[in-house]
Amino acid sequence: MPKIIRKIVEIDEELCDGCGQCVPACAEGAIQIIEGKARLIDEKFCDGLGACLGDCPKGAIKIVEREADPFDEEAVKAFLASQKKEAPETKEEGTLPCGCPGSAMQVFTPSAPGPCSCEKPSSALSHWPIQIKLVPPEAPFLKGAPLLVAADCVGFSYPAFHQDLLPGKVLLVGCPKFDNAEEYVAKVSQIFASNLIPEITVAIMEVPCCRGLPMIIKKGLELAGKKQPFRVVVISPKGEIVAEENWN
Repeated sequence: MPKIIRKIVEIDEELCDGCGQCVPACAEGAIQIIEGKARLIDEKFCDGLGACLGDCPKGAIKIVEREADPFDEEAVKAFLASQKKEAPETKEEGTLPCGCPGSAMQVFTPSAPGPCSCEKPSSALSHWPIQIKLVPPEAPFLKGAPLLVAADCVGFSYPAFHQDLLPGKVLLVGCPKFDNAEEYVAKVSQIFASNLIPEITVAIMEVPCCRGLPMIIKKGLELAGKKQPFRVVVISPKGEIVAEENWN
């Protein structure tokens, strides 16, 4: 297949210290540590989305636009299947076969409940559907509404989701790891192109695979021809806000 001009990951080996944080962040397995440095093992494995960008503490990874082999989803599936077959049967306790640190099992004591309230907590949800796949870009509730795009685990992990994050916002929910990222990019770009969205908040979990969600929003804005900053809220598995970031 001939090369095409497209977006693809570029790694600065001088900046890279081989920490390996980018490896599990790449769901396609396109990055591996070779001779102490992160390297793109095959151009056709890289979708150019950049989910690995936020996991590099040295800023050694960026997205460039150049001539490269087209992204090959079938080749990625075959490669990941071969990697799974070659993986040793024994593994450390708490690690799942996929090798993603965000999927490692954790057990912790839940926070003690607060004082009992006589009032039943109310829902801040104002519309339906909420799944990114199902929301039509021309939905009336999107018109001029602040947007909350949340990884689907956030609503279960953050106890004050309806009180702190959702009020006054239209909700879109999805999983950047298990759903099709390119479909998400196409859908959110249509939403941004069809609606004036005054404010965007992205809520993700403190796991590498969730880092793809802000990149999806950033790429969707670019495709819609809009330059708009947005806020990213990071939630720990224990249900605490551990970081807030401003993306431009």
